[in-house]
Amino acid sequence: MTMVKDIEARGMQHCETTALGVLLRHEGLDLSEPMMFGLGSGLSFIYWDSAAMGFPFLGGRVKPFELTRNLTTALGLELLVKETTSPRKAWENVAAPIDAGRPAGIQLDSYHLEYFGSKVHFGGHVVAMYGYDEQDAYLVDTGQQGGAVTTSLTSLAKARAERGPMTAKNRSFTITGPGELPRTEDRIVPAIKACADDFLNPPIANLGYRGIEKAAEQVPKWLQRTDRPQNDLPQAALLMERAGTGGALFRNLYRDFLGECAELVDDGRLRTGHALYTEAATLWTEVAALITTAGESGEAAPLAQAGTVLRTLARIERDAMQTLSQLPQ
Repeated sequence: MTMVKDIEARGMQHCETTALGVLLRHEGLDLSEPMMFGLGSGLSFIYWDSAAMGFPFLGGRVKPFELTRNLTTALGLELLVKETTSPRKAWENVAAPIDAGRPAGIQLDSYHLEYFGSKVHFGGHVVAMYGYDEQDAYLVDTGQQGGAVTTSLTSLAKARAERGPMTAKNRSFTITGPGELPRTEDRIVPAIKACADDFLNPPIANLGYRGIEKAAEQVPKWLQRTDRPQNDLPQAALLMERAGTGGALFRNLYRDFLGECAELVDDGRLRTGHALYTEAATLWTEVAALITTAGESGEAAPLAQAGTVLRTLARIERDAMQTLSQLPQ
C-alpha cells in the first residue's frame, strides 16, 4: 500500500473544491470552500438545451476544470496537468506523484465509481487521490459521497477513460505552492472583477445574466418539453440544490465568499454584492421548489411563477455584478 502522509480527507459540498482543498492543504494553504470557489471565479450560469438532450439543464458555475485553472493562477501556484489516451501512461501520471508523497487531482466520469450513490454519467467530476494498493484507489470526494472513499483500480480506469460530454482524456493534475504562501486578500478583488466581467458580457445568450433571462422564457414551457414531468422536473430541481452545488445553484457558496471578503476588504460595494447574492440564493431555492411542485402536480402555474422569479433573479444578479465590477483594482 502506498499512501501520502498527513492527508486531511475533508469532504466538502462541491467536487472540484473538495479536491482542490486536499491539494492546497498539502501545500500548507487552508482556505474555506467558498473562498476557493470565489477566488477561482467559479460562479456563472448556463441554460443548456439541444435536440440530443432528454431535458434542459441549468448550470451555475464555469465549465469543469476552469475553476482549478483560475484559482491556481490567482494564487500564483504551479499547476501541472497531464492528459493521455494511454491507460498505462494514465496510471503512471497519478501513481508517480503519490509515490513521491504528493496527492493528485483526477477528472473522471462518476458513473463508474463504485461508492457513488447516483449512477448517472457526469464527465466533469473531480476527486483527489492520495493512495493505492493492489486492488483499490484511495480518494477524497464530497461529503455527500462519503469524504474518504475507495474504488477499485479497474473502476477508476473506466471512469477516467470514459468519453462523452465534459470528459477529459485521463486528466490528472498536481499543485505546487511557492516558498512563501500568497496573501488571499490581495487576490480577492481581481477574482471578483474577472467573474463579474464574464457574467455581464456573455458571448452567447444562454450564459450569464442573459442565460437567466433565457431560462425565464423557457422554464414556463417545460411541461411541453417532456413526457415524464414527474421524473424530469424534480430531477432538474435536485441538480440545482443537491448535486454538489452547495444549494441554490452555487449561489450559497458565492454569497458566503462575498461575506468572507467583506470581512477582509472594507468596501461598500462588496457589502452590497453580498446582500444581493443573499437575496438571490433564497430565490434560486424558491425556483427549485416551484419546478419540483410543477413536476409532481403536472400543473403549469408553478412554472409560470418560476419564470417570474427568474426574471427577478436576472435583474438582481446583473445589478450585483455591475456593482462588484466597480471595485477598485
